[in-house]
Amino acid sequence: MARSPRLSLPSYPHHVIQRGNNRQPIFLAPKDYEVFLNCLREAKHKCRARLYAYVLMTNHVHLLVEPEHEGDLGRFMQSVGRRYVRYVNDAYKRTGTLWEGRFKSAIVSRDEYLIACSRYIELNPVRAGMVRHPRDYRWSSYHGRALGQPAPLLDEDPWYVTLGDNLQARASAYAKWLEDSVSDTEWEHIRKATQLGRVVGSESFQEEIGSKVGRRLIGETRGRPKGVIRSEIVL
Repeated sequence: MARSPRLSLPSYPHHVIQRGNNRQPIFLAPKDYEVFLNCLREAKHKCRARLYAYVLMTNHVHLLVEPEHEGDLGRFMQSVGRRYVRYVNDAYKRTGTLWEGRFKSAIVSRDEYLIACSRYIELNPVRAGMVRHPRDYRWSSYHGRALGQPAPLLDEDPWYVTLGDNLQARASAYAKWLEDSVSDTEWEHIRKATQLGRVVGSESFQEEIGSKVGRRLIGETRGRPKGVIRSEIVL
């Protein structure tokens, strides 16, 4: 059976997961993580994409990316993947594939689901039992978004910018919100939507995207973010 066309639209955020082949490690040393971040920087410049959140795990990565033009998401991931594979093959004297097929992705709504998706990404090391708190994991966007540390690789997403009048205020509000409990339905909604290549958002947003791409998407995934920060600014 032929694969369904990838659900991707320009000017919408996308939650992306790329895994190592057979779930094998893709990062073996600290330098590997640094090289991958450099690959992200080069791909951002080349494809003019925005990067809102990320985490680099041992055998996979999560990214929250907004492509600017049609086809930019694929070009972005291709640029990152090819550059990093060349580095790994040269550094470790290896050949063959590194990635497990094509990447998974889901279109993300620009409302509370967007910030919920960044929470899902940055808490990944905690859910995996690698650390007790996201601040203890070096290779994620948490340090820029929640601690206000310099993060030139990141762009501020349209929900995050409403959290305060300056970077430190936004970081403080975001950090406090990440401490709230998260419902299982929220995790499952994001996970299922990304695995199926669908939409992270309300049913009305699923319907909106479905009408743009000519596919029925409504009701395929459910789960509303819990305890999301409310902003007085209308997005």
